[in-house]
Amino acid sequence: MTRRTARAFWLDSPGRAVIRDVDLPEPADGEVLVRARYSGVSRGTETLVFRGGVPRSQWTAMRAPFQEGGFPAPVKYGYLSVGEVEAGPADLLGRTVFCLYPHQTRYVVPAAAVTPVPDAVPAERAVLAGTVETAVNALWDAAPLVGDRIAVVGGGMVGCSVAALLARFPGVRVQLVDADPARAATAEALGVDFALPADARGDRDLVVHASATERGLARCLELLAPEGTVIELSWYGDRKVSLPLGEAFHSRRLSIRGSQVGTVSPARPNRTYADRLALALDLLADPALDALITGECAFEELPEVMPGLASGAVPALCHRVRYGDDRP
Repeated sequence: MTRRTARAFWLDSPGRAVIRDVDLPEPADGEVLVRARYSGVSRGTETLVFRGGVPRSQWTAMRAPFQEGGFPAPVKYGYLSVGEVEAGPADLLGRTVFCLYPHQTRYVVPAAAVTPVPDAVPAERAVLAGTVETAVNALWDAAPLVGDRIAVVGGGMVGCSVAALLARFPGVRVQLVDADPARAATAEALGVDFALPADARGDRDLVVHASATERGLARCLELLAPEGTVIELSWYGDRKVSLPLGEAFHSRRLSIRGSQVGTVSPARPNRTYADRLALALDLLADPALDALITGECAFEELPEVMPGLASGAVPALCHRVRYGDDRP
């Protein structure tokens, strides 16, 4: 029997990554062999993992579906992979699929773990599926109404995905707020207004926070109308956050609500994880979402690129990883 191998991206120790050869099993009944075409670096979560910043209390909750190893390291981590099915059930053979798998050239998973990418969605854009799925879940939690005045504070990958989906809501006035003036071009591509934090419009019915900064969350509270709600999407890892919960927080009856993609929103009890991911992939037919992909490298370059992504030296929303065609 021919030995089948692949190459995988591993975090050897906080701040240091390598590519390792791995052996692949032969696909069993009900499994698929996927050849990766692209993967995406979820900058917020993956760079936190890269820095070794996942708190011990969250080691179990933060496990990715096909993670190997454990926090802080060595660990194989990631969850935005798009590839082609090379072996498996006839209805999937040759299909482009999305899978919550780490950065690896080939992998074997249960057929139920892959979701076919719609024909209208290019494989290059499908790496955004996991982030758009987070945005879908956040909006199920937030339940925006027709005509709402909404701010999205934090123009990263998640914040921009939320803003892009909100731009489709009838009558909703959405403003993307970020400290980086360069995000104005991204907001324009997504069809939403942009403002620096000091210039953001107040009296908002709803504010979605995704900046992962204490200052950003405090600004969210300032932007709310009375009885307004902040939907908190930021992941702070092991950092502590202080908030001005004195002042007018109580008199204006403001709310802060957490939202996290690990659980399907209770507002949609009849939807499954598979339903939510399939919806996210359908929404990716919109070419405007290409604005969220702001960098690309070859898979072999990822160990050298990741430190720059983690430090901010390589500015990026979604950084796409490109895989060569190493067919046997």
